[in-house]
Amino acid sequence: MMSRLIVAAFVFVLAANSASADVVERVVATVNNQAIFLSDLRKRAVPFLPQVADAATETERMSRLKDLYEELLTVLIDEQLIRQLATSSGIRVTDADVDNAIENIRLQNNMTEDQFKEAIDSQGFTYAQYRKDLKRQLIRLKVMNERVRSRVNVTEEEVRARYEQRARGEGNEVRFRVSHLVVPVAEGASAIQVAAKRQEAESLRGVLTPENFNARAAQLGGGELGWITQGDLPEDLERALVPLSPGEISRPVRGGTGFHIFFLQDRQVGSDFPSYEEMKQELYREMLDSAMLRQEKIFLEEMRRKAVINRML
Repeated sequence: MMSRLIVAAFVFVLAANSASADVVERVVATVNNQAIFLSDLRKRAVPFLPQVADAATETERMSRLKDLYEELLTVLIDEQLIRQLATSSGIRVTDADVDNAIENIRLQNNMTEDQFKEAIDSQGFTYAQYRKDLKRQLIRLKVMNERVRSRVNVTEEEVRARYEQRARGEGNEVRFRVSHLVVPVAEGASAIQVAAKRQEAESLRGVLTPENFNARAAQLGGGELGWITQGDLPEDLERALVPLSPGEISRPVRGGTGFHIFFLQDRQVGSDFPSYEEMKQELYREMLDSAMLRQEKIFLEEMRRKAVINRML
């Protein structure tokens, strides 16, 4: 009981100190000559103060508080940079935008308005603070969608590879039912001869269809390979199969004996594992979110380098 009272008292003192900063302000950073104040930093720190107060000693508490302030100051600097960019770019978030976002969040969580406000209050926020924080997030989202989204491209091939990587990670075998044909290249062929064979393979690929592939393969000495698993083919050839969907024909790919062209008739993952179509959208969103986070980090680093930032904490 006594330890809880000490923690509560510590949090109260820090919060009281935050309030006193409203009278005597101190600048803790400037971003392109726009100030960030100590009161802003202290207000942002309030939800995290119980974690600071849990430290065993006063020295550790002060160390935690210092680290917290340093981390939050970086957040405030980034937010200032984003606000400045939003202003210069004419990007705005209206009260109606915030209202719509709150309504969507409330409905997604199946809450009444009173339940939603109680949930906000239980996290240590006032409703006004929540709206302000949500507006900051929406501004950031709009800026990132406009400036960063174009840098991100998740391809079908990458999603397919992630799906099969996950399947293998759970002990499922990936199998391909494949036909192939080869445009042979003689051992020791010159660069000109190899280029001519490549052109021959490209021309052949142009007239191949799922309907005529096996017949043409039989004429040229190829045919059906049946079911193969990953690892059965050399890596360079296998890479040609990974992005294909059933019914598709690969581009010519150079192998040890010539230029190979594959027709993927079917592909399977272990019978207990969800199909690619079932997981495709989920994996795409995961990969898109991860790529966006990486690009946002790079974008913010670029903005910091271009800005004039002074930290005075």
